[in-house]
Amino acid sequence: MIPASHVTHQAAKDSMTQDHTRLEVSTPGRVCLFGEHQDYLHLPVIPCAISLRISLTAERIQEPRVILNLPDIQALETFSLAGPLPYSAARDYFRSAVNVLRGEGLTFRHGIRGTVHGTIPINSGTSSSSALVVTWIDVLSRFSDQARELPASELARLAHQAEVVEFGEPGGMMDHYSTALGGVLAIDFHPKLRVEKIDVALGTFVLGDSQEPKDTQGILSRVKFGVLNTVRKLVSIRPDFSLQKASHEDIDRLATHCTQGEVELLHGTLDNRDLTREARELLKRTPLDHKKLGTLLWQHQQLLRDVQRISTRKIDRMLEAALEAGAYGGKINGSGGGGCMFVYAPENAQEVAEAIEKAGGKAYVVYPDEGTRVEKAVPAP
Repeated sequence: MIPASHVTHQAAKDSMTQDHTRLEVSTPGRVCLFGEHQDYLHLPVIPCAISLRISLTAERIQEPRVILNLPDIQALETFSLAGPLPYSAARDYFRSAVNVLRGEGLTFRHGIRGTVHGTIPINSGTSSSSALVVTWIDVLSRFSDQARELPASELARLAHQAEVVEFGEPGGMMDHYSTALGGVLAIDFHPKLRVEKIDVALGTFVLGDSQEPKDTQGILSRVKFGVLNTVRKLVSIRPDFSLQKASHEDIDRLATHCTQGEVELLHGTLDNRDLTREARELLKRTPLDHKKLGTLLWQHQQLLRDVQRISTRKIDRMLEAALEAGAYGGKINGSGGGGCMFVYAPENAQEVAEAIEKAGGKAYVVYPDEGTRVEKAVPAP
């Protein structure tokens, strides 16, 4: 059950058709329940937004300049909005968001001063960067000369453009849709994008940050391009081959054209695909079988650990400790190689959190949450 303090601020939403001088916008992080390393392969995923959020409190200023204070990372971001915005560093998301919105026809005669705060663990697989970009694009669009309120799905599309496409990175679209729309989503990417909100009464999760640094791009590149390169090879042999329709028997018949590692990675990909489809049906059933959900999460973890090889020894220990404390199941979260894990613990979340901390992690008790939202708004005079 989501606490009343986290119910949508309807008064703020009702005022959003107006121009504003000050805004506070917040966006949640997310966990990937099922379908890790699937979205960029155009296979289905099931993410869930969680009650750790990033917020931006901002005001319009006369000078066409961005001044953003980021005290959580002890940084200050400043740049002029006059003229073109070349990127000053890799993943220069604050500038790329402005460039993407300009490409959509939005203009900025005035500037923005603001402060960013967040409770989402950074660089840990819980989509802190995507939540930040969604928040920033929401604020930018409302403070643009056109003062647009963009639908959540449009915020997701533009955030993916600004974070991934602009920099040629290997990530998919799951993070942007999950953080913008919120709740539990089932996302299909083939034959076309389809986002379904699943109305399911989930209990409490416990997120555990291993505090191990992640090589997100390295792992994404290895797993993503390992599968894609193999698929391209198989399509050249059998043009109708696709991950959406392939069976394990298809993989075995084509195995002579692949290395053993490629065969294992393809089998694991199909196992994850089928597990995600099974979980989707489970989540739609009423009443929800909470223990079955935990079992499927643990099966997913075993695939990610043994086939994709993205788990770590510390995260494995944290998961084992959580299960021994009573969690129903769980898995590594995000691209892997460090970062966070989570478990489903609807009955004894606090005991599970303590077990994770004893295993060396930093624990957060979380629950499903809504997507990006306006917390406060001051209309322009």
